[in-house]
Amino acid sequence: MLATASWTLAGCGYEDPLDEPLEAHGQAIVSEDAGDDEESAAADDASFTSREILRDLSYPMRIVWGPDGYLWLTERVGKRVVRVRPQDGQQTTAITISEVFQSGGQDGLLALALHPDLLKGKGKDYVYVSFTYDVDPGPSVDRRTKIRRYTYDPATKTLGSPFDVITGLPGSDDHNSARLLFGPDRKLYYTIGDQGNNQFARKCLPIRAQDLPTAAEVAAQDWSTYVGKILRLNLDGSIPHDNPWIDGVRSHVYSYGHRNPQGLTFGRGGKLYANEHGPKTDDELNLIKPGRNYGWPHVAGYRDDQAYTYDNWSASDPTPCEELVWNDYVPPPSVPRQAESAFSHPDFKEPLLTFFTVPNDYNFFDPACGFLQYICWPTIAPSSLHYYPKGWHGIPGWGNSLLMTALKKGAVYRVKLSANGKSVVGEPVVHFQTTNRYRDLAWSPDRRTLYIITDTAGNTSGPTGGATTALENPGAILEFKFTGSP
Repeated sequence: MLATASWTLAGCGYEDPLDEPLEAHGQAIVSEDAGDDEESAAADDASFTSREILRDLSYPMRIVWGPDGYLWLTERVGKRVVRVRPQDGQQTTAITISEVFQSGGQDGLLALALHPDLLKGKGKDYVYVSFTYDVDPGPSVDRRTKIRRYTYDPATKTLGSPFDVITGLPGSDDHNSARLLFGPDRKLYYTIGDQGNNQFARKCLPIRAQDLPTAAEVAAQDWSTYVGKILRLNLDGSIPHDNPWIDGVRSHVYSYGHRNPQGLTFGRGGKLYANEHGPKTDDELNLIKPGRNYGWPHVAGYRDDQAYTYDNWSASDPTPCEELVWNDYVPPPSVPRQAESAFSHPDFKEPLLTFFTVPNDYNFFDPACGFLQYICWPTIAPSSLHYYPKGWHGIPGWGNSLLMTALKKGAVYRVKLSANGKSVVGEPVVHFQTTNRYRDLAWSPDRRTLYIITDTAGNTSGPTGGATTALENPGAILEFKFTGSP
């Protein structure tokens, strides 16, 4: 089915001269090398060898190349931070966090970010994680999320001395997003999804991605409106003095109107990019600007009235939402419906690219997917996003591109950026297709070897289409090594 949907590009090609200086940040490389690979033929999959380093991890969530030459990762269900030697797959557990609450949904130990000065002898051997926890001491569950800093001891190879950067953030068993990274400004950036509200078992809970915090809520450290947002924090969890004023209030909120932004990365000149899951269409790739509104739930993809209306189940009237049976295709008459064109906001910003925009008469039912119809919908389920810089030492033709892993089709999508990074050039290229759910990726310092983590279980389509639960490499780290000439 995906082959019938179209790529939709916003502003292909070169726009205007480079307008921002280069900056280095965190673990990603955004400076340029002495060479330029813009004219090189892009390496294809035949230029790579592949192998499985290890498998049966407990739902690996994030993976990062560490300054010690190890791959660092979080296990969402296993509640561990693990270090893996890429040469032979040897594992070392840095910490198991018993406080993590994991229910079988999308909660658990989530984000991972290494301080840029880790193991540089500057007294900042810090590792940051996020996780869901239960604040209700009784039998019921009141799930929240926190960001915590640990100190790494290179002698024992363990994490200790916990410091909670921020607590009480929204938490859910769905759409937590949870991408954490350092910016060029040494601030922390963190994504929080819409919590999966207004659908399935959470259909009667309103989507609050458009809600903004009041001054009183910020003063009370009430972060309940932080759902569907990208946050920007000081390293101690406080609000940066130069965060945007939005609706007259300065908070941690950097941008809003997001559905489930699982990917976040910085490119040239400190430009911030994010991707996010769409509903049945229109996974998005966005250029993030401070204070801007990205439209969800009123808009999915472009504001084009194509194949999406905002069906607000939580506002069902006169029939209460609790009496309704969920239907992903046609809502009951009591559910208010709103066309995308009915939404207007001065700070609204459309995406650079959608995966995929389809017409209103698109047939969302595909017999090849049976009871797993969502696998055949025209989306890719983007699970991470990484900027691949230019330079002679990397993979030819891949410079100045965004790489995104996908939970559907077991693939990495490579998106070429224009010279100024404000638009997309050409069509995305699909790499490394297997029958897996790709969760995240990292690469070696020479940028010629990619490491991809896969989900331990779940549904996917694989390269041949249809739907399956039989994953090729469950809970694995896969290595894809470029073997051609730079």
